[in-house]
Amino acid sequence: VSTQSTWECLFFFEMNRIACRSLSLGRMFAVKVGESLPACQLHEDSPGNSVNIQEICKGKKVVIFGVPGAFTPGCSKTHLPGYVADFEKYKSKGVDEIVCVSVNDAFVMGEWGLAQGATKKVRMLADTNAEFAKAIGTDFELAALGGTRSKRFSMIVDDGKVTTLNVEPDNTGLTCSLSASLLSSL
Repeated sequence: VSTQSTWECLFFFEMNRIACRSLSLGRMFAVKVGESLPACQLHEDSPGNSVNIQEICKGKKVVIFGVPGAFTPGCSKTHLPGYVADFEKYKSKGVDEIVCVSVNDAFVMGEWGLAQGATKKVRMLADTNAEFAKAIGTDFELAALGGTRSKRFSMIVDDGKVTTLNVEPDNTGLTCSLSASLLSSL
């Protein structure tokens, strides 16, 4: 068994264990459809480049999706590539911008975007201290990735208001938060 295969198995086991525990808590999300997005500071390309997610969404239709971690198997093989591939489809449906958010540092998010061909298609924003994840209620503990992470989610924000919100029921699955699912709601 290769080291990568062993790591992937351990990673998914831990994610599923935490997801089951989180589901049993019956936690509600802090942001709901029809509400304004919170004004949280995220980072793009470097810790010194702070951006406000509420300002990004002002006067625009924005797709925001969140992932547990950059360079992780599901995020790199399925989640982010779907949004990159569907960029033109979103544009044709009136979406001004696509944003990926993860609890990582800005350098990691920038490099992950480059590795995935996301430049000029998907903005890669770091939620360094999980401030945004906590504000919208998608934070959860994932020891395998170092602590607090974001559940997989996708949303459409129109002029700062959430119009569509999809959160994976098991926190980490690859169903309702995928690009194809969100695209079909436009």
